[in-house]
Amino acid sequence: MKTIGLIGGMSWESTVPYYRQINERIKERLGGLHSARIILYSVDFYDIERLQHAGDWEAAGALLAQAAHSLEIAGADFLVLCTNTMHKVAAAIERSTSIPLLHIASPTARQIVNAGHQTVGLLGTRFTMEQSFYREKLAQQGLEVIIPTAAERAVVHRVIYEELCLGQVLPASKVAYLQIIENLVRRGAKAIVLGCTEISMLIHPSDCVIPLYDTTAIHALAAADQALAQA
Repeated sequence: MKTIGLIGGMSWESTVPYYRQINERIKERLGGLHSARIILYSVDFYDIERLQHAGDWEAAGALLAQAAHSLEIAGADFLVLCTNTMHKVAAAIERSTSIPLLHIASPTARQIVNAGHQTVGLLGTRFTMEQSFYREKLAQQGLEVIIPTAAERAVVHRVIYEELCLGQVLPASKVAYLQIIENLVRRGAKAIVLGCTEISMLIHPSDCVIPLYDTTAIHALAAADQALAQA
């Protein structure tokens, strides 16, 4: 079994499910008392969030590159970045180590394509929704990506940072998100990508009539499967 290097803490609320779901997958695959070999580097999200909103992605990338380098030295065989937004600096992380990074959008796109969907709605931070680094990764697999309107993006972004990252799950925000999802469906979305690792705290598959793709769960299970894959 390979050792997984998790870069977490962005936020810690969504890093917890990674640890649980990876271990559940390993137990499912191997049985008994088996669990995953994991090294976790949890950053202080306060520092990362300030750099995000200041637009200083270079400094943010340097912080995560340092974390990645530490995980490699500690013995990780590959890296898992437990956040969607910070995949914007994936290249900086990859340059800092000689071990591979399992990009969160890759297994997500494969699962959507394998299910036969072509047009998806994307929810996430405004960085993920508005900038090209994430949408292009999905588009490379042949997916058409629809994002919410500017006003809706502001709501989605605010709820993530002011509520979900603080562990707050409010009914009014759930109603707002479901309305935004409904509007994306009206515009042609056949599935919804929960492109922020906290959104699954608020929205669940039973809430919607179209498929939801929880990037946290998809990424975690892909990490477990990669840990068990033959060299």
